[in-house]
Amino acid sequence: MDLQTLTLLVVGATFALYIAIALWARAATTGEFYVAGKGVHPVANGMATAADWMSAASFISMAGMISFKGYDASVYLMGWTGGYVLLALLLAPYLRKFGKFTVPEFIGERYYSRTARIVAVICLIVASITYVIGQMKGVGVAFSRFLEVDFATGVLVGMAIVFVYAVIGGMKGITYTQIAQYVVLIFAYTVPAIFISLQLTGNPLPQLGLGGSMSDGVHVLEKLDLVLQDLGFSKYTEQKGGTLNIFLLTLSLMIGTAGLPHVIIRFFTVPKVKDARSSAGWALVFIAILYTTAPAVGAMAMFNLVKTVQTEEVGSATANLVYEDRPSWFSNWEKTGLLGFEDKNGDGRIQYYNDKNQEFAAKAEQLGWKGNELTKIDNDIMVLANPEIAGLPNWVIALVAAGGIAAALSTAAGLLLAISSAISHDLLKGVFVPNISEKKELMAGRIAMAGAIVLAGYLGMNPPGFAAEVVALAFGLAASSIFPALMMGIFNKRINSSGAIWGMLSGLTVTVVYIFVFKGWFFVPGTNNLPNTPDNWLLGISPEAFGAVGALVNFMVAIAVSRVTKAPPDHIQHMVEDIRVPKGASAATEH
Repeated sequence: MDLQTLTLLVVGATFALYIAIALWARAATTGEFYVAGKGVHPVANGMATAADWMSAASFISMAGMISFKGYDASVYLMGWTGGYVLLALLLAPYLRKFGKFTVPEFIGERYYSRTARIVAVICLIVASITYVIGQMKGVGVAFSRFLEVDFATGVLVGMAIVFVYAVIGGMKGITYTQIAQYVVLIFAYTVPAIFISLQLTGNPLPQLGLGGSMSDGVHVLEKLDLVLQDLGFSKYTEQKGGTLNIFLLTLSLMIGTAGLPHVIIRFFTVPKVKDARSSAGWALVFIAILYTTAPAVGAMAMFNLVKTVQTEEVGSATANLVYEDRPSWFSNWEKTGLLGFEDKNGDGRIQYYNDKNQEFAAKAEQLGWKGNELTKIDNDIMVLANPEIAGLPNWVIALVAAGGIAAALSTAAGLLLAISSAISHDLLKGVFVPNISEKKELMAGRIAMAGAIVLAGYLGMNPPGFAAEVVALAFGLAASSIFPALMMGIFNKRINSSGAIWGMLSGLTVTVVYIFVFKGWFFVPGTNNLPNTPDNWLLGISPEAFGAVGALVNFMVAIAVSRVTKAPPDHIQHMVEDIRVPKGASAATEH
């Protein structure tokens, strides 16, 4: 059976499963739509949370970033998993004990202010929309290749699928759909990794294969270092970014994780407070299976790519791959526009090397090479193309396609639900129309979700970067706005409504401005738009890492404003103590 037919069958079967589950678990009440009726088992919730968490950035883009950035991309592994420790220890149990549906609802109650709730909704929507753009980019990449359609059409197909099962099922349908999606995506990620690890190292465990040796006795990472150096690139294992930027990016991803509304809301779906902490632990176990595999996938994908299109050494131009003899995976990805080739010297062969390395470029020019001829390699294709590059069976390639799509759709659904609940529950019912009926609130939630899908799809067709980069920006926005408000709301009873409001606005504003300046999304007079390079960044801090700085601004402003304004009412201060220090054992913890 040919690859496209097999892919259509596998992906189609998973779609049918997701939609069937959504129909079976269709939400009939607002409680089921927002928090699945608070009846999900911790293990099941941990698995659903893992699928919700492991988005297109984790499945499709993270290993691609690791492929091209090597050591520097390890921050994504450390930041995203470390954030779950913060979430489990510092936020999940306390927020669940508070017992509200949404993050803005907690902020509105804790800071006794409708304005604070509205500001929290704004922060949530900005972070969530940015995050969902990355998911739509991943959906478009997967569909464009395996359905052999253009990128925009791929995004539209993904929008339609999400619309059906997210709008109908709500949190109840999404939860059980995400359990199925986790099984699909983790199987799809690990099976090809096992095959490729066996091919290169003879070890079936990719985690051990990465630390092992190849058939010639050379260590895998040492071999990759040599191969890349022979093409003028820096060592794969070498730190290339500044230490401060790496530290702040890791911190931004960690606290951004703990401030993500679509993840936090999952801890309201379990019956008891202790189940919230248990869910976070199970989620970390399920996430670790993919995250410990990703470094091997990234390194081995880069090795296979280089060995396929280019010789290890510059010494003989005739050893390079003839373009007309390129493998089918190469031509297939060219059709998507995500892989590009230009025959700059007219020899009909593919020269892939670092032409920005002046010493190497001069040596390459003596061979008649006129520059790097792989003019575009989108990071996000690496995981999806990896099984094809390695020559694995078609069923494995089809499985990877289904897994990538599952990862993107599962997170997109969770994000869209967070946006929907913020608009319908926090703004409409919580602020503007408090007497709205449950039926009308449910309808408003579905309409809000449909609108969010349309907006996310449009922005996903014009993404500001690779999926993982876009997601990192979303984490920075959550880190700078939502996380400090939650932390201070739980652990500092002196923070008042004015401090929280000005803190959130300050943190969000400085982060958004910094991102917009260096991403070129608005013009700064006199700068002619600052190039997005380390030389122009403030202290070498990238836009993806600036969320940590925004969080610091948020904390400082909130504390300063709270000190010069009236303290919160006594009942609010007592409420904070009750959340943090349970009284009466089970009676206080079974809310």
